[in-house]
Amino acid sequence: MAEQVDVVVIGLGVGGEETAGRLAEAGLNVVGLDPRLVGGECPYWGCVPSKMMIRAANLIAETRRVDGMAGTATVRPDWAPVARRIREEATDSWNDQVAVDRLVKKGVTFLRERGTITGPRTVKAGDREFEAARGIVIATGTVPVIPPIDGLAGTPYWTNHEAIEADTLPASILVLGGGAIGLELTQVFARFGVEVTVVEAAGRILAMEEPESSELAREALERDGVRFHTGTPAKQVAHDGDTFTVTLDDGTTLTAEKLLVATGRRVDVRVLGLDQVGIDPGVRRVEVDEHVRAADRVWAVGDVTGVGAFTHNAMYQANVAVFDILGSEGAPLASYHAMPRVTFTDPEIGAVGMTEKQARDAGLDVRTGLSQIPSSARGWIHKAGNEGLIKLVVDNERGVLVGATSAGPTGGEVLGALAVAVHAAVPVHTLQQLIYAYPTFHRAIGDALKQL
Repeated sequence: MAEQVDVVVIGLGVGGEETAGRLAEAGLNVVGLDPRLVGGECPYWGCVPSKMMIRAANLIAETRRVDGMAGTATVRPDWAPVARRIREEATDSWNDQVAVDRLVKKGVTFLRERGTITGPRTVKAGDREFEAARGIVIATGTVPVIPPIDGLAGTPYWTNHEAIEADTLPASILVLGGGAIGLELTQVFARFGVEVTVVEAAGRILAMEEPESSELAREALERDGVRFHTGTPAKQVAHDGDTFTVTLDDGTTLTAEKLLVATGRRVDVRVLGLDQVGIDPGVRRVEVDEHVRAADRVWAVGDVTGVGAFTHNAMYQANVAVFDILGSEGAPLASYHAMPRVTFTDPEIGAVGMTEKQARDAGLDVRTGLSQIPSSARGWIHKAGNEGLIKLVVDNERGVLVGATSAGPTGGEVLGALAVAVHAAVPVHTLQQLIYAYPTFHRAIGDALKQL
């Protein structure tokens, strides 16, 4: 006999954990299922530990900028305190007991099991089956994309998991993938003395962002000693027990001690039982409506929906799902036109909404404004490490921003003002009349507006 509950949440990454916890706190009988660590990628192999690594690497870079500005300084990179901090402060050596206790304290029944949908509102977990009166929430996240490169399978390549867990760093590493994850780890390793080479199949790194962002990131990483091969995919991988050899499509051969595969992530829902609720189990993502409903009495939140693989989106969708499941008045409707994203390299590259190309491809009458951080007042004062830019993408017909990029020493923070402008469709005329504090990095937004 199926056990009667209100809601079953399948997957307890940040989105699932938030949904389950809040529904339980609201008085519902909630079962949460996940065979992996509660909290998912973000606290154990993603946002949190990687930003600890980035913080440490940026301290090294800042120390090297002292010469000529504040005296002289030397730095000797040491990975040991970084690895120790990740183990002790971020991950508890990859133990989720604190997260489990927090969830259970809120009233959630937690099972470290994989959930399989067996029918409308029914889920099997191990030897137990649950019938959810209100419905099911799918929050199973994504898994790394491992490209079908000849010879790659069976080699001891790294994903972000092994890179984050590393107690010691190799002398050299090849990175497949020039997206946000690959570049963030690349810069960290390079600043700690690792010889790094990045291979990106697309014509440029950060291919989904503005070309100006790609150029900025490449120049910054090249100053850190990183080498790039773009526009030529890897064709073959070999490992002799000590060294990786990667052969590119153009015949170039690269060697390194380690190989990091950072070619993106994908949804894997083949064994979830989606066909039981009318969803094709072969989908590339679980599509949701503005209530984040995927089917009748089925909601989906987080990376599994394919709407930006960001922790903040998982939390955003969780909030929408909670309100809808509880039937609250004035429940928010999901809208993604102002989705913010930040690549935490140095300089940080933040973006929101559409790129110029996306706006033009959508048929908009586009105008752009561009300013350079080094030529702004704060950029000139900042000097060493002041690389960056502001780019605005305007829909001429409506007179509002539909996208923007903020890159620089505090690019992700400056992005906040631009995200508000895109989200609320603030008229460009209003933005041009705004008083921008002097001398700040965000004042460069005003400089970019002048270019319109």
